[in-house]
Amino acid sequence: MRDAQGVAVDSMMEPPEGPAGQPRQLAIRFTGSGSEYFRIWIVNLLLVLVTLTLYYPWAKARRLRYFHGQTLVDGSPLAFHGNPRAMLRGYLLVGLLFVLYSVAGQFSVLAGLVALVLVAAIAPALLKSSMRFRLANTSWRGMRFVFSGSTGHAYRAMLPMFVPAVLVAGGLLWVANPERPPPWYGFLMLLVSLGTVAVLPWLLWNLKRYQHENYGLASLQTGFKASIGAFYLLAFKCLGLALLIVLPLLGAAFYGFAQAGSVRSGGSGAAGPLLAAAVLSLAVPLMLVAYVTVKTYFTAGLQNLVWTKTGNRSMRFVSKLRFSRLFWLTVRNWLLMLLTLGLYWPYAAVATTRLRLESVIVKTRQDPATLVSLLQASDVEASGDAAGDLLGIDIGL
Repeated sequence: MRDAQGVAVDSMMEPPEGPAGQPRQLAIRFTGSGSEYFRIWIVNLLLVLVTLTLYYPWAKARRLRYFHGQTLVDGSPLAFHGNPRAMLRGYLLVGLLFVLYSVAGQFSVLAGLVALVLVAAIAPALLKSSMRFRLANTSWRGMRFVFSGSTGHAYRAMLPMFVPAVLVAGGLLWVANPERPPPWYGFLMLLVSLGTVAVLPWLLWNLKRYQHENYGLASLQTGFKASIGAFYLLAFKCLGLALLIVLPLLGAAFYGFAQAGSVRSGGSGAAGPLLAAAVLSLAVPLMLVAYVTVKTYFTAGLQNLVWTKTGNRSMRFVSKLRFSRLFWLTVRNWLLMLLTLGLYWPYAAVATTRLRLESVIVKTRQDPATLVSLLQASDVEASGDAAGDLLGIDIGL
């Protein structure tokens, strides 16, 4: 176990178990409403547009304060204390990195690649800073959370991301004219692309392990027991589900076009052209259904896997998010957003958050009333908070 600074702490500092040693369940409830969040969302959107996105940190802080305040754990709400001015510095830093990368790419492919590698090189440090800022500015019953992951561990967690980048950079060093690479370079890019897809579950496992084994509250710190094999199994299940949906569509399209070609060649088949036309007209809706199905299956599976394997000897989480409920809610949300030209989005966000949060319970042998805060977060950096959104990584559900 470690303290807020990552220093080893003797296990005797962990709070003792309750007298009976029987776990109790802490329910998680979300009390937000779509109409309340709509008012926050529409004001945030207008101010972000008027200020050319400079209001974004304040908009983000308002959103986090609302969603945290409506999340009740054992009847007590979470709270977010982040300073938007500190978040603005992180937002500007990320914007500067984007500008540098874009400008470098205008000069040459090699300059753009070098800029990308430099940005990737500091990404783990920004990730660590983002996690520490977000956790340190989140509290429950007056106790601040803590993230004890180190920068070194962040670099090791993101190692799979660097392997393809190193291969691409190494290949360019052997190319005399990066603007007109030789044929073998295209083959190398194909191998790198396939390798990148192959290591994605490894990267995701590394990132989730880095996050979930470094959460802390008072003297309690979580561990993470999920195996890398479980992540690859989830990935293969999603791939199989996608093939199960897409292959019949491709088969019908192939048959229809083959029959249509036969008719043009003098054949007598009439169903082929009709089938081909039907497949073409339904291709986009069916692909959307396939996307929503696989995405919601992955989301539900990942949440259940990650949170059920998070905990310690005194406390653990259990997630039972059902794929069917998330799927139909997602379909409903998409249809209503389409009908309202996007104005239903705040209601969809609230409904999805409620379903996902209330699918999780906390089992603990420790009475929460006995925990004391060990974290003073006044000097925690905010420079990485915007990077957390940039990388698509967040601490919440």
